[in-house]
Amino acid sequence: MRNFTNGAFLLLLLLVAAYSLEARLQSCNPSGKIRGEKPPPGQCNQENDSDCCKQGKLYTTYKCSPPVSGSTKAVLTLNSFEAGGDGGAPSECDNKYHSDDTPVVALSTGWYSAGSRCLNNVIIHANGRSVSAMVVDECDSTMGCDEDHDYQPPCPNNIVDASKAVWKALGVPEGNWGELDITWSDA
Repeated sequence: MRNFTNGAFLLLLLLVAAYSLEARLQSCNPSGKIRGEKPPPGQCNQENDSDCCKQGKLYTTYKCSPPVSGSTKAVLTLNSFEAGGDGGAPSECDNKYHSDDTPVVALSTGWYSAGSRCLNNVIIHANGRSVSAMVVDECDSTMGCDEDHDYQPPCPNNIVDASKAVWKALGVPEGNWGELDITWSDA
C-alpha cells in the first residue's frame, strides 16, 4: 500500500472489517414500496403519536427483520392494544384486546414469524431494567395505508411495539414515551 503508515493501514483494515460485519448483520433488504393514500376523515387514530399515511408518499415494506440473537437490537414504540386504541383491530394471536396495564407487544413481521412467537414471552432490556412481555400481535412490515392497518404506514422491520405497562416497567418517564433503543430476546 503506497504512502500508508502502519496506523492508517490498520485503521483501513478495521473499517473494512466493520463494514463487512455490518453488511452481514443487515441481511434483511426491503421487499417493496406502498404508495400512501390520504385516510378518510376520522379513520386514522393518532393516539400515542401514531403516524397517518400521507397521500402519494412511498413507504418501504419488509418481509423480514434483522436476525434474532440473544440480544437483538430494536426500537421500542408505544401502542394501545385496547378496544378503540391506535392498535386498531383485536390482536392477531388471540383475536382479543389487551389492557394498557398488561405487558404485551407486537413484533415486526419478520420477528413475528407467521405467529410462531404468539403468546410467548420476550424479555426487553433498556434503561438499566428488564421486563417480560407477551407477544400478542404483528406490527405489519409488509402492508399499511389501508383500513385494515388504520391508515398507518407499514412498520419498520426492527420494531417492538409495546403497551404502556412495558414502558412503565422499564422506568421510562411518561413524557419520554414514543421511541427507545432497546435489546430483546426470547424468554
